[in-house]
Amino acid sequence: MSIRNYTPRRRRRGVSPFANGLQVGTMVAALFLQMSYPLLSGEALRIVTIATVYFGAAAMFVHARLAYGWNYSGRYLLITLPFAFFIELIGENTGWPFGTYSYDATLGPQLLGIPIVVPFAWAMMAHPLLVVARRMTKRWTFLYGGFALMAWDLFLDPQMVGDGRWKWEVTGSHVPFQPDIPLSNMFGWLLSGITLMAILNFSLPKEQRKYGSSLLAADVFLAWSWFGGIVSNLFFFNRPGVALFGGFFYTLALAPYLFARWLGRP
Repeated sequence: MSIRNYTPRRRRRGVSPFANGLQVGTMVAALFLQMSYPLLSGEALRIVTIATVYFGAAAMFVHARLAYGWNYSGRYLLITLPFAFFIELIGENTGWPFGTYSYDATLGPQLLGIPIVVPFAWAMMAHPLLVVARRMTKRWTFLYGGFALMAWDLFLDPQMVGDGRWKWEVTGSHVPFQPDIPLSNMFGWLLSGITLMAILNFSLPKEQRKYGSSLLAADVFLAWSWFGGIVSNLFFFNRPGVALFGGFFYTLALAPYLFARWLGRP
């Protein structure tokens, strides 16, 4: 009889305390900044506007990494940031597909006339809305995700235009209840959103990590963007039309998903 040394297998661990703390910390910071937005003005508002995007993008990147792994999160950024930059570059220089617009210098450092913070706003929403689209449909993920991105922008654009972060040249029809924003912007976001979502859905892994983070962080982030967009326009910005119109489309995109998640649908 011989005695053999036994080395137990290493157990796969879940999310580490540090990673979990990073996820919670970036999420709390992003939500706090969004909550403070309606209460600020001047330079403080400008700083918070930029910080909100960076912390939101960081929170969603951390969630993407913990829920889906490096393969997903790395590709997601490497696709979304260049796509957003170049579609914005085309848009500002040609007027297609969004319409004619220009950015203000208050959004911080720019590259070829595009504020660096802008592509991070796309990245902030692309990951959680891709999760929504993939959960709600298998064949039409790109349409669902593109529609959701367009719906979110119905809150973003009037807010930024109202603060002077960018401005539009409106020569024809405008978005309902948004006279400073051309109707072409809705169609531009729908088209570019569909394109981005199609690329992401084709390129990124679909399975969550077995021992990774849940979807709770993305759910909370989206639920707040929905609730905050409606409440802020109703009670802080005095834009009930924006709350009604943007809320209608964003509700169509998010309510079925959040309701299904609440019921515990896989």
